[in-house]
Amino acid sequence: MPSRFSIRLLLLLVAATLFCVGAVEHGLAAAQPGHGTGTHGGAPDEHHTLPLKAVELFHIGPFTITNSMVVTWFVAAGIIVLAQLATRNIKPVPTGLQNFWEWMVESLYKFLESMIGPQLVKKTFWFFATIFIFILFLNWFGLIPGVGSMGWGHTTANGTFQVDRPLLRGANADLNLTFAMACIFFVCWFVWALQANGVGGMITHLFGAKGETKGLLKFLMIFIFFIVGWLEIVSILFRPISLSFRLFGNVYAGEIMLESMSVVVPSLAWLIPIPFYFLELLVGFVQALVFMLLTAVFTLLIAQHHEPGHEAHH
Repeated sequence: MPSRFSIRLLLLLVAATLFCVGAVEHGLAAAQPGHGTGTHGGAPDEHHTLPLKAVELFHIGPFTITNSMVVTWFVAAGIIVLAQLATRNIKPVPTGLQNFWEWMVESLYKFLESMIGPQLVKKTFWFFATIFIFILFLNWFGLIPGVGSMGWGHTTANGTFQVDRPLLRGANADLNLTFAMACIFFVCWFVWALQANGVGGMITHLFGAKGETKGLLKFLMIFIFFIVGWLEIVSILFRPISLSFRLFGNVYAGEIMLESMSVVVPSLAWLIPIPFYFLELLVGFVQALVFMLLTAVFTLLIAQHHEPGHEAHH
Protein backbone atom coordinates (compact mmCIF):
# COMPACT_ATOMS: atom_id res chain seq x y z
CA MET A 1 0.00 0.00 0.00
CA PRO A 2 2.69 2.63 0.84
CA SER A 3 4.44 2.49 -2.56
CA ARG A 4 1.22 2.74 -4.55
CA PHE A 5 0.05 5.43 -2.15
CA SER A 6 3.12 7.59 -2.86
CA ILE A 7 2.81 7.09 -6.63
CA ARG A 8 -0.84 8.14 -6.59
CA LEU A 9 0.11 11.06 -4.37
CA LEU A 10 2.60 12.21 -6.99
CA LEU A 11 0.03 11.93 -9.80
CA LEU A 12 -2.58 13.86 -7.81
CA LEU A 13 -0.19 16.65 -6.90
CA VAL A 14 1.10 16.98 -10.47
CA ALA A 15 -2.47 17.26 -11.74
CA ALA A 16 -3.34 19.81 -9.06
CA THR A 17 -0.33 22.03 -9.71
CA LEU A 18 -0.80 21.92 -13.48
CA PHE A 19 -4.42 22.95 -12.99
CA CYS A 20 -3.24 25.81 -10.79
CA VAL A 21 -1.60 27.53 -13.76
CA GLY A 22 -4.77 29.13 -15.06
CA ALA A 23 -7.77 27.99 -13.02
CA VAL A 24 -8.93 31.35 -11.71
CA GLU A 25 -5.80 33.43 -12.11
CA HIS A 26 -7.27 35.99 -14.49
CA GLY A 27 -10.45 36.29 -12.45
CA LEU A 28 -8.48 37.56 -9.48
CA ALA A 29 -6.08 39.75 -11.44
CA ALA A 30 -7.81 42.99 -10.47
CA ALA A 31 -8.05 42.21 -6.75
CA GLN A 32 -4.68 43.26 -5.39
CA PRO A 33 -5.05 44.83 -1.94
CA GLY A 34 -1.88 46.09 -0.41
CA HIS A 35 -0.11 47.55 -3.46
CA GLY A 36 -1.15 51.07 -2.49
CA THR A 37 0.34 50.99 0.98
CA GLY A 38 3.36 52.55 2.58
CA THR A 39 5.19 54.99 0.29
CA HIS A 40 3.24 53.86 -2.76
CA GLY A 41 0.32 56.24 -2.35
CA GLY A 42 -1.22 55.00 0.89
CA ALA A 43 -0.93 56.21 4.45
CA PRO A 44 2.53 55.65 5.96
CA ASP A 45 1.08 53.60 8.82
CA GLU A 46 -1.09 51.39 6.57
CA HIS A 47 0.24 47.85 6.66
CA HIS A 48 0.51 45.49 3.73
CA THR A 49 -2.20 42.86 3.32
CA LEU A 50 -1.97 39.54 1.53
CA PRO A 51 -3.15 39.99 -2.08
CA LEU A 52 -5.86 37.68 -3.37
CA LYS A 53 -3.82 36.88 -6.46
CA ALA A 54 -0.58 34.93 -6.04
CA VAL A 55 2.57 36.76 -7.12
CA GLU A 56 4.00 35.74 -10.49
CA LEU A 57 7.67 34.78 -10.13
CA PHE A 58 8.63 33.71 -13.66
CA HIS A 59 7.32 32.02 -16.80
CA ILE A 60 8.13 28.71 -18.45
CA GLY A 61 6.86 29.23 -21.97
CA PRO A 62 3.13 29.98 -21.68
CA PHE A 63 2.97 28.71 -18.09
CA THR A 64 3.04 31.18 -15.22
CA ILE A 65 4.85 30.09 -12.07
CA THR A 66 3.58 31.78 -8.90
CA ASN A 67 4.89 31.80 -5.34
CA SER A 68 2.05 29.56 -4.17
CA MET A 69 2.92 26.99 -6.86
CA VAL A 70 6.52 26.91 -5.65
CA VAL A 71 5.27 26.11 -2.14
CA THR A 72 2.96 23.43 -3.56
CA TRP A 73 5.81 21.71 -5.40
CA PHE A 74 8.15 21.98 -2.43
CA VAL A 75 5.64 20.46 0.02
CA ALA A 76 4.65 17.76 -2.49
CA ALA A 77 8.28 16.80 -2.99
CA GLY A 78 8.79 16.72 0.77
CA ILE A 79 5.82 14.40 1.31
CA ILE A 80 6.97 12.07 -1.46
CA VAL A 81 10.52 11.94 -0.07
CA LEU A 82 9.12 11.30 3.41
CA ALA A 83 6.97 8.45 2.10
CA GLN A 84 9.89 6.90 0.23
CA LEU A 85 12.22 7.12 3.23
CA ALA A 86 9.58 5.63 5.51
CA THR A 87 8.92 2.67 3.18
CA ARG A 88 12.40 2.11 1.76
CA ASN A 89 13.34 -0.67 4.17
CA ILE A 90 10.13 -2.19 5.52
CA LYS A 91 10.65 -3.95 8.85
CA PRO A 92 8.25 -6.44 10.49
CA VAL A 93 8.39 -4.36 13.65
CA PRO A 94 8.28 -0.73 12.49
CA THR A 95 10.39 1.91 14.17
CA GLY A 96 11.10 5.58 13.65
CA LEU A 97 9.80 7.10 10.46
CA GLN A 98 8.22 3.87 9.24
CA ASN A 99 6.30 3.58 12.50
CA PHE A 100 4.99 7.14 12.19
CA TRP A 101 3.99 6.70 8.53
CA GLU A 102 2.22 3.39 9.10
CA TRP A 103 0.44 4.79 12.14
CA MET A 104 -0.81 7.79 10.16
CA VAL A 105 -1.97 5.78 7.14
CA GLU A 106 -3.52 3.02 9.25
CA SER A 107 -5.36 5.53 11.45
CA LEU A 108 -6.80 7.28 8.42
CA TYR A 109 -7.80 3.96 6.87
CA LYS A 110 -9.65 2.75 9.97
CA PHE A 111 -11.33 6.11 10.43
CA LEU A 112 -12.59 6.21 6.84
CA GLU A 113 -13.57 2.54 6.93
CA SER A 114 -15.80 3.15 9.93
CA MET A 115 -17.50 5.99 8.08
CA ILE A 116 -17.92 4.85 4.46
CA GLY A 117 -17.55 1.07 4.74
CA PRO A 118 -14.86 -1.50 3.85
CA GLN A 119 -15.71 -1.86 0.16
CA LEU A 120 -15.81 1.84 -0.68
CA VAL A 121 -12.71 2.67 1.34
CA LYS A 122 -10.64 0.13 -0.63
CA LYS A 123 -11.49 2.00 -3.82
CA THR A 124 -11.22 5.57 -2.59
CA PHE A 125 -8.73 5.58 0.29
CA TRP A 126 -5.81 6.66 -1.89
CA PHE A 127 -7.58 9.93 -2.70
CA PHE A 128 -8.95 10.79 0.73
CA ALA A 129 -5.67 10.04 2.53
CA THR A 130 -3.69 11.97 -0.05
CA ILE A 131 -5.92 15.01 0.12
CA PHE A 132 -5.82 15.07 3.94
CA ILE A 133 -2.03 14.73 4.20
CA PHE A 134 -1.45 17.19 1.37
CA ILE A 135 -3.74 19.90 2.77
CA LEU A 136 -2.45 19.42 6.32
CA PHE A 137 1.20 19.78 5.34
CA LEU A 138 0.43 22.80 3.14
CA ASN A 139 -1.47 24.51 5.96
CA TRP A 140 1.31 23.94 8.48
CA PHE A 141 4.07 24.86 6.05
CA GLY A 142 2.39 28.23 5.55
CA LEU A 143 2.93 28.96 9.26
CA ILE A 144 6.71 28.63 9.06
CA PRO A 145 8.35 32.03 9.71
CA GLY A 146 9.53 33.49 6.43
CA VAL A 147 6.63 32.22 4.32
CA GLY A 148 4.98 35.42 3.13
CA SER A 149 7.49 37.68 4.89
CA MET A 150 10.52 37.24 2.61
CA GLY A 151 10.66 38.73 -0.86
CA TRP A 152 10.81 41.99 -2.77
CA GLY A 153 9.48 45.27 -1.43
CA HIS A 154 10.27 48.83 -0.46
CA THR A 155 11.26 50.94 2.55
CA THR A 156 8.36 52.75 4.18
CA ALA A 157 8.34 56.32 5.52
CA ASN A 158 9.13 55.13 9.05
CA GLY A 159 12.21 53.22 7.85
CA THR A 160 10.85 49.66 7.96
CA PHE A 161 11.07 47.28 5.03
CA GLN A 162 7.70 46.39 3.45
CA VAL A 163 7.40 43.15 1.44
CA ASP A 164 5.20 43.74 -1.62
CA ARG A 165 6.03 40.57 -3.59
CA PRO A 166 6.66 37.64 -1.21
CA LEU A 167 8.86 34.82 -2.45
CA LEU A 168 6.62 32.18 -0.83
CA ARG A 169 2.90 32.12 -0.08
CA GLY A 170 0.66 29.73 1.81
CA ALA A 171 -0.57 27.49 -1.01
CA ASN A 172 -4.11 27.02 0.30
CA ALA A 173 -4.43 30.81 0.55
CA ASP A 174 -4.49 30.71 -3.26
CA LEU A 175 -7.90 29.93 -4.72
CA ASN A 176 -6.26 28.31 -7.75
CA LEU A 177 -5.04 25.34 -5.71
CA THR A 178 -8.15 24.78 -3.62
CA PHE A 179 -10.33 24.95 -6.73
CA ALA A 180 -7.99 22.55 -8.53
CA MET A 181 -8.27 19.97 -5.74
CA ALA A 182 -12.05 20.36 -5.62
CA CYS A 183 -12.29 19.82 -9.39
CA ILE A 184 -10.08 16.72 -9.19
CA PHE A 185 -12.43 15.35 -6.55
CA PHE A 186 -15.43 16.14 -8.75
CA VAL A 187 -13.91 14.08 -11.59
CA CYS A 188 -13.10 11.20 -9.21
CA TRP A 189 -16.60 11.40 -7.71
CA PHE A 190 -18.18 11.19 -11.15
CA VAL A 191 -16.10 8.10 -12.02
CA TRP A 192 -16.91 6.40 -8.70
CA ALA A 193 -20.61 7.21 -9.13
CA LEU A 194 -20.65 5.60 -12.58
CA GLN A 195 -18.80 2.55 -11.27
CA ALA A 196 -21.22 2.16 -8.36
CA ASN A 197 -24.49 2.85 -10.19
CA GLY A 198 -23.98 2.87 -13.93
CA VAL A 199 -25.60 5.53 -16.10
CA GLY A 200 -29.12 4.25 -15.50
CA GLY A 201 -28.51 3.89 -11.78
CA MET A 202 -27.27 7.49 -11.51
CA ILE A 203 -30.37 8.78 -13.28
CA THR A 204 -32.58 6.69 -10.99
CA HIS A 205 -30.62 7.86 -7.95
CA LEU A 206 -31.16 11.50 -8.91
CA PHE A 207 -34.70 11.45 -10.30
CA GLY A 208 -36.25 8.21 -9.06
CA ALA A 209 -39.12 8.40 -6.58
CA LYS A 210 -38.25 7.11 -3.09
CA GLY A 211 -40.58 5.19 -0.85
CA GLU A 212 -43.61 3.00 -1.51
CA THR A 213 -46.67 4.86 -2.78
CA LYS A 214 -49.75 3.92 -4.79
CA GLY A 215 -52.38 5.56 -6.94
CA LEU A 216 -52.42 9.30 -7.52
CA LEU A 217 -49.87 9.87 -4.76
CA LYS A 218 -47.35 7.80 -6.71
CA PHE A 219 -47.59 10.10 -9.75
CA LEU A 220 -47.30 13.12 -7.46
CA MET A 221 -44.14 11.71 -5.85
CA ILE A 222 -42.64 10.99 -9.30
CA PHE A 223 -43.17 14.63 -10.25
CA ILE A 224 -41.79 15.93 -6.95
CA PHE A 225 -38.65 13.79 -7.09
CA PHE A 226 -38.11 14.80 -10.72
CA ILE A 227 -37.95 18.42 -9.60
CA VAL A 228 -35.79 17.48 -6.60
CA GLY A 229 -33.42 15.68 -8.98
CA TRP A 230 -32.65 18.89 -10.82
CA LEU A 231 -32.03 20.66 -7.51
CA GLU A 232 -29.65 17.83 -6.61
CA ILE A 233 -27.77 18.33 -9.87
CA VAL A 234 -27.34 22.02 -9.06
CA SER A 235 -26.10 21.05 -5.61
CA ILE A 236 -23.59 18.59 -7.09
CA LEU A 237 -22.28 21.14 -9.58
CA PHE A 238 -21.88 23.68 -6.77
CA ARG A 239 -19.80 21.33 -4.59
CA PRO A 240 -16.39 22.15 -6.13
CA ILE A 241 -17.08 25.85 -5.54
CA SER A 242 -18.17 25.39 -1.92
CA LEU A 243 -15.25 23.04 -1.16
CA SER A 244 -12.66 25.37 -2.68
CA PHE A 245 -13.97 28.58 -1.11
CA ARG A 246 -14.38 27.00 2.33
CA LEU A 247 -10.74 25.93 2.49
CA PHE A 248 -9.41 29.06 0.79
CA GLY A 249 -11.46 31.39 2.97
CA ASN A 250 -10.35 29.87 6.26
CA VAL A 251 -6.67 29.74 5.34
CA TYR A 252 -6.66 33.20 3.79
CA ALA A 253 -8.42 34.67 6.84
CA GLY A 254 -5.83 33.02 9.08
CA GLU A 255 -3.01 34.60 7.09
CA ILE A 256 -4.62 38.03 7.37
CA MET A 257 -5.20 37.56 11.11
CA LEU A 258 -1.58 36.62 11.80
CA GLU A 259 -0.34 39.55 9.75
CA SER A 260 -2.70 41.96 11.51
CA MET A 261 -1.66 40.73 14.96
CA SER A 262 1.98 41.33 14.10
CA VAL A 263 1.39 45.07 13.52
CA VAL A 264 -0.97 45.86 16.40
CA VAL A 265 1.96 46.75 18.62
CA PRO A 266 5.14 46.92 16.49
CA SER A 267 7.43 46.53 19.50
CA LEU A 268 5.67 43.25 20.43
CA ALA A 269 5.37 41.91 16.88
CA TRP A 270 7.34 38.82 17.94
CA LEU A 271 5.02 38.01 20.88
CA ILE A 272 1.39 38.86 20.07
CA PRO A 273 0.95 36.44 17.12
CA ILE A 274 2.21 33.41 19.10
CA PRO A 275 -1.19 32.36 20.58
CA PHE A 276 -2.72 32.74 17.14
CA TYR A 277 -0.05 30.48 15.66
CA PHE A 278 -1.24 27.69 17.96
CA LEU A 279 -4.82 28.44 16.89
CA GLU A 280 -3.82 28.23 13.23
CA LEU A 281 -2.11 24.89 13.85
CA LEU A 282 -5.47 23.57 15.03
CA VAL A 283 -7.35 25.28 12.19
CA GLY A 284 -4.93 23.76 9.66
CA PHE A 285 -5.70 20.27 10.96
CA VAL A 286 -9.45 20.89 11.17
CA GLN A 287 -9.65 22.26 7.61
CA ALA A 288 -7.76 19.27 6.21
CA LEU A 289 -10.09 16.95 8.11
CA VAL A 290 -13.22 18.82 6.99
CA PHE A 291 -12.19 18.72 3.32
CA MET A 292 -11.53 14.99 3.55
CA LEU A 293 -14.78 14.28 5.43
CA LEU A 294 -16.94 16.28 3.04
CA THR A 295 -15.49 14.56 -0.02
CA ALA A 296 -15.92 11.17 1.68
CA VAL A 297 -19.53 11.89 2.61
CA PHE A 298 -20.35 13.11 -0.89
CA THR A 299 -18.93 9.86 -2.25
CA LEU A 300 -20.85 7.76 0.28
CA LEU A 301 -24.15 9.43 -0.60
CA ILE A 302 -23.91 8.38 -4.24
CA ALA A 303 -22.74 4.81 -3.50
CA GLN A 304 -24.22 4.01 -0.09
CA HIS A 305 -26.80 1.54 -1.40
CA HIS A 306 -23.85 -0.67 -2.36
CA GLU A 307 -22.59 -0.62 1.21
CA PRO A 308 -24.92 -2.87 3.26
CA GLY A 309 -25.26 -1.79 6.84
CA HIS A 310 -23.85 1.69 6.26
CA GLU A 311 -26.95 3.56 5.17
CA ALA A 312 -27.35 4.91 8.68
CA HIS A 313 -24.10 6.85 8.38
CA HIS A 314 -25.90 9.49 6.32
